[in-house]
Amino acid sequence: MKTICRATGQFLKEVRRDLERPHQFAAERVGFISVRAANTSENIVLMAEGYHPVADNDYVDDPTVGAMMSQEAIRKALNIALLQSVGMFHVHMHEHNGRPNFSRTDLREQMKFVPDFFKVCRNLPHGAIVLSCDSATGRVWFNSTAVADISEFNIVDTPMKVDILNSNGNVDTFA
Repeated sequence: MKTICRATGQFLKEVRRDLERPHQFAAERVGFISVRAANTSENIVLMAEGYHPVADNDYVDDPTVGAMMSQEAIRKALNIALLQSVGMFHVHMHEHNGRPNFSRTDLREQMKFVPDFFKVCRNLPHGAIVLSCDSATGRVWFNSTAVADISEFNIVDTPMKVDILNSNGNVDTFA
């Protein structure tokens, strides 16, 4: 089963614009994308619905990482998942062109907080996305322990862009 993430070009432009803003002490910005999910016989489609930036005062001053969220930032995202019945995807940006990759720190920290979303909204997928200036990579949890790569990103715009993760682990782009 493939997981496909869809968003409009305008939505992603606004997310990137927010993530590019400087912060008083954090080296990068982070936020959450809320999604609605639809199942087909062969795919799970995640449709980006809203962007929820982490508030300036919800960053922890930790120079060992690009950005550290406080427990309050995570609580706010959990609250959105609970009250709106949406999947939540942590998002940040690596400012370069081409397919981004999660760092070891990204992967370690995701394992600490993404499973918590199943305590408040267990029937929807949750995860993490890292954007570059022109591409994206993501991981999706189907429950608190089952995680997989997002197989495909569709940018609904003119022209439409589709990035598909191929069997070699590389991305094929179709526009």
